[in-house]
Amino acid sequence: MSDDAAKPAGKFEALNAPPAAVEQGGYEVLRAAIVEGGLHVSLRRAFDEPEVWGVLLADVTRHIGRIYARETSMAEAQVIDKVLSMFEAEMDRPTDIGATNSVS
Repeated sequence: MSDDAAKPAGKFEALNAPPAAVEQGGYEVLRAAIVEGGLHVSLRRAFDEPEVWGVLLADVTRHIGRIYARETSMAEAQVIDKVLSMFEAEMDRPTDIGATNSVS
């Protein structure tokens, strides 16, 4: 994984929390960062049933489609198709399965 834009070494660029979370409260369930081209993730087992993560991933995929449609010449549906295609390929043949550790 890589980003086209070079980031200053040693500086973490966090996103802002969603306005509704700031105004109404809530809890973070997923945080992802790219460090030296690799994905690093923090998450909590936020749902009793694991299939609810499928809904979360579908919602995130739609948001990805919308942001690319707004900021590039790609159509939302085209972006979603590309994400789904790569998701399936990565699930079938992982490029890096990574490690999962409990950290509090």
